[in-house]
Amino acid sequence: MHKKLFIPGPVEVGQDVLDKMATPMIGHRTKEISQLQRGISDKLKKLFYTENQIMLSTSSGSGFMEGAIRSCTAHKAAVFSVGAFGKRWYKMAMSNGIPADLYETELGKATTPELVEKALSTNTYDLVTITHNETSTGVMNPIEEISTIIRKYPNVIFCVDAVSSAAGTKIEVDRLGIDICITSTQKALGLPPGLAICTMSEKAYERAKTVKNRGLYFDMVEIYETIEKKDNQYPSTPNVSLMFALDYQLDRILAEGLDNRFNRHLEMAHLVRNWGRQHFALFADEKYLSNTLTTVDNTRQISVKDLNTELGKRGFLISNGYGDLKEKTFRIAHMADITPDEIKELLSVIEEILNLK
Repeated sequence: MHKKLFIPGPVEVGQDVLDKMATPMIGHRTKEISQLQRGISDKLKKLFYTENQIMLSTSSGSGFMEGAIRSCTAHKAAVFSVGAFGKRWYKMAMSNGIPADLYETELGKATTPELVEKALSTNTYDLVTITHNETSTGVMNPIEEISTIIRKYPNVIFCVDAVSSAAGTKIEVDRLGIDICITSTQKALGLPPGLAICTMSEKAYERAKTVKNRGLYFDMVEIYETIEKKDNQYPSTPNVSLMFALDYQLDRILAEGLDNRFNRHLEMAHLVRNWGRQHFALFADEKYLSNTLTTVDNTRQISVKDLNTELGKRGFLISNGYGDLKEKTFRIAHMADITPDEIKELLSVIEEILNLK
């Protein structure tokens, strides 16, 4: 039995989208691939509200995260973490010999503008990484307010992990001054895993050109320049099948209307939040709740594992808590092409299993 996925990736993918991956192959050094990739880029610019370069990578979002901190840190990076995925960026810096400091926030809390200001006022850093949406805790950081602080420091490259938020909530890259904004296909975009996507500003490109030892596969300069010089082609063979699906899905997203899509995600978030408050409690700070995933505090001390087993028998799957939060929390994703009615159905089934009515 197929289990309908309410987990923070991979997400449920429509059959019509999956079918596009069966499109016959085209050469990756042809006019056809240039046309395909140019179309994808134009549509992604609308999604990200940007005129910056769009770049794709056959990898998870972590590939571009590593590429960004390695390619664009000239002196030292400030890594702000609200959970497991912010810490991953710091681990990438350390494993690549990149000088970096980690600024951690208590689980369930957000990275505040004040914390960013305090760090940057030391004039120690020339790159900042922010996790926009932390799927381990259900926190969505106040990127608008943070961007106002970072704008005061024109030498700082502003990198954002929007892996679990892009296409599920509005991120206006150019207005916010984001230099590198990263996502991947298996979250709110509603596609299978396998492609990372990022925006890259000219400022970030110029910085990266001054950095030695940028690596090879994730060298942001080589990717940027190859796209420019070779008509939207890439240094290495891309995931052509997933590009066909991405091109098709972006048409669907734009046809839905970006504001309609963001509002649908918010409607689903309110459904899950209200349900979580009624029957349990919410783990994240109420001021910084995610629009694409809700982390529920397991105040009833249920067995999340047993709940998921029973859900599986009925054709559903949610996520246990992440890392140290396993069994202490559980997570319900409300992203991509899932509808409010499907969320209501899931919550009703959980109530039935746990006898909450």
